[in-house]
Amino acid sequence: MSRIVTQAAVRGAHDILGRAEALYRQCMEEHEGRQAIGFPETAYYLPMIYSLLGEEISQLNQLEPILEYLRKDLCPPVPPADRLWLPYLENALDAGITTLIAEEIYNCLRYLLGTEPHDSTWHGFISDTILRTLGIQLVDGRMPGFAAIVGAAPTTEIAVDVVRELQKRNILTFLIGNHEGRTCRDQLLEANVITEDPKAGWDIYIVPLGPDTESIIYALNWAIRGALTFGGHKKGDWKACLDYTRARIFAFGIGLGTIDDLKYGSGAGAINMGFPVICDTEIPEIRPTGVCTYEELVRELDHKKIVPTAIEVRGVKVKVTDIDVPVPVAAAFEGETVRKADMQCQMGGKYSPAFEYLRMREMDEVEDGKIEVIGPDVDTVPEGGALPFGMLAEVAGRKMQTDFEPILERHIHTFINHAMGIFHMGQRDMNWLRISKNAYNAGFRLRHFAEVLRGLMMEDFPALVDKMQITIYSDVEAMQPALQEARKVWKERDDRLAGMTDESVDLFYSCTLCQSYAPNHVCVISPQRLGLCGAYNWLDGKAAYEIDPNGPNQPVPKGLCLDPIKGQWKNVNDFVYNTSNRGVERFNAYSLMEDPMTSCGCFECIVTVLPDGQSVMIVNREYPGETPLGMPFSTLASSVGGGHQTPGFLGVGRLYITSPKFISAEGGLPRIAWMPKELKEAVMERLQARADELEMPDFPTKIADETITTDFEGLINHMMAVEHPALTMTPLLG
Repeated sequence: MSRIVTQAAVRGAHDILGRAEALYRQCMEEHEGRQAIGFPETAYYLPMIYSLLGEEISQLNQLEPILEYLRKDLCPPVPPADRLWLPYLENALDAGITTLIAEEIYNCLRYLLGTEPHDSTWHGFISDTILRTLGIQLVDGRMPGFAAIVGAAPTTEIAVDVVRELQKRNILTFLIGNHEGRTCRDQLLEANVITEDPKAGWDIYIVPLGPDTESIIYALNWAIRGALTFGGHKKGDWKACLDYTRARIFAFGIGLGTIDDLKYGSGAGAINMGFPVICDTEIPEIRPTGVCTYEELVRELDHKKIVPTAIEVRGVKVKVTDIDVPVPVAAAFEGETVRKADMQCQMGGKYSPAFEYLRMREMDEVEDGKIEVIGPDVDTVPEGGALPFGMLAEVAGRKMQTDFEPILERHIHTFINHAMGIFHMGQRDMNWLRISKNAYNAGFRLRHFAEVLRGLMMEDFPALVDKMQITIYSDVEAMQPALQEARKVWKERDDRLAGMTDESVDLFYSCTLCQSYAPNHVCVISPQRLGLCGAYNWLDGKAAYEIDPNGPNQPVPKGLCLDPIKGQWKNVNDFVYNTSNRGVERFNAYSLMEDPMTSCGCFECIVTVLPDGQSVMIVNREYPGETPLGMPFSTLASSVGGGHQTPGFLGVGRLYITSPKFISAEGGLPRIAWMPKELKEAVMERLQARADELEMPDFPTKIADETITTDFEGLINHMMAVEHPALTMTPLLG
């Protein structure tokens, strides 16, 4: 380590540790020692301390020994052999860990005092819910890495250029700290790249965490929770946690502006986790490998090269989509909204007729690359006006099947949203689109919707789509034949899918996408049980296998049925055993209590047995409140994940709740006693249909939610009052 870097990192560690100690003394004067402390919506207490030191800090006075440890153990001249950190790591790295832990304490105490986050335009701490919600994007490659921009660019234009380069590569960007009082968030607000709502930034991959350097801990303790949530590592297993972040979480720091002592200390902490730092100022470089995958500290004075340099140094695998349209195209733009004031024109919704329909054709019926616009273009519509919109996409391919039509059609929504300045919502004949003034002024017109769709469809589905032609209608009369055909086909598709059962197929499909984060987890997807993330169903698995026969979705022949009630087959067991690194010997598809399916961490809901032993509750990850079990989702979910089987706890996708196979080994739907109101309303149509099939039409009214009770005693009273069927069912425990 460079002596200059080491000395600066040690000074930075001493500075933040001293401020954390001072804030601790202030809090002890203002509060009792047993005062509860912690970050919002996490089951991991103070995550950096929890993962590296193994301590569950929930009370103010529990910080005393941690602070003493840091003060006593901060960068001694000769590291003793029993140090927490490996002896060959120099003092700067030890100072880096001290900096991170002190920053975590400091910011936690600011939450206690009500001074953090600084204001509503900064995000502050990142919840477990957000980590799990983004799980599928982390594992399927849509979000290949994370960047923490610390400081501010020399100009607003440079700030925008750097962030846009990260967006084009689908890199999630955290905005942290300032340079001489100026923040990168200020610069992006000035350029109208972001809004003042920091939570909206998740949709466009730009999240402002805090205006000071200490806020870097929010990005880093979010990253370390990946080792706990997805990797299944235990608290205090510091080496496994740091190895996990180095090997599986592709993050890096970009320092813009002056690098002071605290930034050096924070950067040294990030390097411990395997995250290199790239700066735009004349700093000493640290290029020997050993801690990070490649170099640790690199300078790049050319702002046009700083993002490519960071990508290279961290070894992030990215692709930049090159489509001949006048706006950038990337997944990072998918969450953009186009507000009315920024809108040039719109289509669909309640404003005009619209639809999107994809159908398969024979090879000789499709002229590849043909795009036809029938009707007026957007430049004929007054600013703020509406235009009819119909899209007929016709595809041909040697491996294309009619079963794949709805899968490709669903991607129309995703792909169109990848164009910067374009808003898309809905599907079929319930779609709604907006073109921003910026996109329009750049030259975006109707045919560019087709260019974006064809380019991404050919890129993402090369094994299925050999040829593609697209017709866009902006004339109501002209679109009618295609629309009427589409409505007929949509009904036929729905009827065909509704008739599929687990018994009607010989193959299930695996999904091991999440093994990049949860090495022992294997999803087994059947017609009546979609993946626990909610993003992949049986047909998705089938299509994915056709696209990539060596990919994460493999056919699994069911083979000999060992237990039709619990859902166990010999071939499925063998596959799961071998694919889970021999971590899971057998698996029951329909059971909650005996050898249930493992979870990775990005499940939509968690099902768990209640203390009465006869009923279950379901909690979705968006619900932040208390439950009858006395724990919120974040705490419950911490007991499930990392590829472990946990009888009595099960991660599931929302739609599985109303499947006939939902925990059918234990009685299925009638076991449900409680779920959040939002979840209940979201699945109500399917829930009612399933209750009618069971000849229990009033059952949905018997399921309690938070408006009825959030404590177990109140739930039992409700169940007795409504004569809930679970009360007469065989106990699950015993």
